Amino acid sequence: MAFGLGEAVGAAFKVLDKFIPDPAAKAEAEKELRDALLTWDSKQADIGIAEAQNPNLWVSGARPALLWICAVGYGWHYILYPALFFLGSVFHVTGMPTKSGIDGGLFELAIALLGLGGLRTYEKIKGVARQ
Repeated sequence: MAFGLGEAVGAAFKVLDKFIPDPAAKAEAEKELRDALLTWDSKQADIGIAEAQNPNLWVSGARPALLWICAVGYGWHYILYPALFFLGSVFHVTGMPTKSGIDGGLFELAIALLGLGGLRTYEKIKGVARQ
């Protein structure tokens, strides 16, 4: 399950422990809760697939947009800014901007994109990837 659902399920099971003392009834309620969450997860995956197959860039372009934002951010932070700073110091330009401070957020975005890249590889291996 994704993004904190494990914690939510654990909390729900603790609530079931308090309100349903009968072990058989509690097991049935846990099964129903798990089935409902799996159904929700499956439907959410279907929505993701439908969005990814949409030819409209505003619908299916979230992953590529994040990739380009990350690439531009890294390009600025680690290539363009140091080059401009060097040229500014060589030609004695004053008033150079300070570093943008995007290290933290950009790092997490890159890690997330690398994770999505791994899923993309998995999709290609399984033969279900969109061209």
